[in-house]
Amino acid sequence: MKRQTLFATLLLMLMAMLTGCSSGPDFTIKVTKELYYQQDTEAPFEIKVTEGKKAVKGLDVSAEFSMANMDHGTTDVKLAEGKDGTYSGNVALPMSGKYEVAFTLEKDGKKSEEVINLNVVKAKGVATINGEWITNEDLAFYQLINQLQLAINRETAQQKYTGKQLEEELAYLDSQEKISDDKNQLLTQIIRLRSMALLADEKGHKAADTEVDAAVSKAREQYNRFPSAKKLIRDYGEDKFWATEKQQYKMIVLSRKVQEDIVAQVKKENPKAGEQDVLYQAQQKYEELLVSQVNSLKIEIL
Repeated sequence: MKRQTLFATLLLMLMAMLTGCSSGPDFTIKVTKELYYQQDTEAPFEIKVTEGKKAVKGLDVSAEFSMANMDHGTTDVKLAEGKDGTYSGNVALPMSGKYEVAFTLEKDGKKSEEVINLNVVKAKGVATINGEWITNEDLAFYQLINQLQLAINRETAQQKYTGKQLEEELAYLDSQEKISDDKNQLLTQIIRLRSMALLADEKGHKAADTEVDAAVSKAREQYNRFPSAKKLIRDYGEDKFWATEKQQYKMIVLSRKVQEDIVAQVKKENPKAGEQDVLYQAQQKYEELLVSQVNSLKIEIL
C-alpha cells in the first residue's frame, strides 16, 4: 500500500511539473501578408493569431528572424496590433532564403512562444494581385500613359486657347503631372483595371483579337495626331510600347463588357430613365462592384 501511495504521489508531482512547464495558451499563427526580400529596404509583414477559431486581441507580440541554414545573426521586430487579431511590422532582412521565426506572445503576464518557418523570396515588383506581380515596369508604363494624355491635352490647349486662358490651362496640366506620376495613383490605376478584367473573366466574358486590335488601332490613330505623343512613344520604344498597349487593351475591352452589363441592367430596372440618369446610375453601380471585387482579391502592397 505504501508503494502504491508513493507511486501515486510521484505521478501527481510529475503531472504538476509538466503542467507548470506548459508554454501557455495554444495559439495558432497564420501569415496574412507574405514577407518578401527587398535589398536595403524594410518589407511589410503581418500575421493573425487565433486560439481555437477565435482571434486573439491585446497581445504584445515580438518576432525574431534567423536564417535556417546560415548564420547572419537575428532580426528582431516588434509587431503592432491591428484589427481582428492581426499584428504587423516592417522587416529588413539580409537576404532571401529560408528563415525560422520565433514569436513571443504576451498578455496579462502570461507568455507563450511559437515558431514557424518561412521561405522568403525576392520581390519581383511593388505589389501582387492573387499572386500576380505588379512590377516597376508596369508602373513605368502607366506613368507613360499618363504623360501621353497630358501631352495631348497640352497640344489641344495650345490649339484652342490663347493668352491668360492658355496660361491657366497649362498651369493646371502642370499640377496634374505630379499627381499622375505618384506611385500610389499608378498602383490604383493598375489595380482597378486588373480587378475588373478578372471579374469579366469570372463572368465568362472574352476579349476577341478583333476587338482588341480595333481598340489599339483607335489609340494609335489618336497618338499619331500629336507630335509630342509620338515622340514619347518613340523614346520609350515603339515595338515595346505597342506590345504592352495590346495587353492593356485586352483588359480594357474586358472591363468595358462589365460596364455594358451594368448599363443594360440599369436600363432594364429603370425603363423610363433618361440616358444621363442611366449612365450616372451605372457608374455608381460600377464603383460599388469594383470595391466589392477588390475586397474579394488577395492584394498585397509592398
